[in-house]
Amino acid sequence: MLAEIYSSGVLGVDAYLVEVEVDVIRTTGDQVRFNVVGLGDMAVQESRERVRSAIKNSGFSFPMARLTVNLAPADVRKEGPAFDLPIALGILVATAQVAAPKLEEYLVAGELALDG
Repeated sequence: MLAEIYSSGVLGVDAYLVEVEVDVIRTTGDQVRFNVVGLGDMAVQESRERVRSAIKNSGFSFPMARLTVNLAPADVRKEGPAFDLPIALGILVATAQVAAPKLEEYLVAGELALDG
């Protein structure tokens, strides 16, 4: 399943649109992975652990699946933890745990604590 969430990044003093695409492929055993691609810095890569903990500690199920998160455009460096919330929301939408009928009308950004 695929979910698309809009967020933004900052380059100098200018903001730019970032499309957060989350693809969830159900799998078992050793094929379970969580990859974030799209030129993210260390804080973006660390979001995997914050997102996993926040989803579980908020009462939702973290999927046993192969997760691929793409931050587009891929040629622009993404910095900071503000992509935590759109990544988590994308996972919840892609796994049908949360309904978001008009999600394309919003821009989502925010850091997550481990308790969600």
